[in-house]
Amino acid sequence: MGKTLAHTTWECKYHIVWVPKNRRKVIYGNLRKDIGQILRRLCEYKQIEVIEGTACADHLHICLSIPPKFSVSTVVGYLKGKSTMILFEKYSNLRRNFRGHHFWARGYYVNTVGLDEQKVRQYIKNQQERDSVEDRYDTDLIKDPFKGASSHLSQDDEE
Repeated sequence: MGKTLAHTTWECKYHIVWVPKNRRKVIYGNLRKDIGQILRRLCEYKQIEVIEGTACADHLHICLSIPPKFSVSTVVGYLKGKSTMILFEKYSNLRRNFRGHHFWARGYYVNTVGLDEQKVRQYIKNQQERDSVEDRYDTDLIKDPFKGASSHLSQDDEE
């Protein structure tokens, strides 16, 4: 079903969009290719899966599978901050166009990518079947657990 951590099974996918400072149309050519490689490498370091991604001239779309041990805002801050430092180091001419060390704009858009309805319905159905199997075993329980099995037998004899 999903991925696992020590005590967690998870499937957390997010569609994230962010833009360069002042929505400048600067993502093209080698810079576009390098941004993709940089983001993939940064995600690898944190065990974040890049499901899909595309860089347009003035914005970036990326679909990530983020483990629940990380918040989305932490991951986006990490990706934007580290990628900016790497880009400014590689493309020193970008510093002239972007004051300070700010390549990306401050905000971002995020949306969860949920399971489709059919998967959820199937999961719920399977849970109901599992519970009904467990309920069959509950009928054999002793009515008064403090009196032991003999109290269960004697009550049946009285009825």
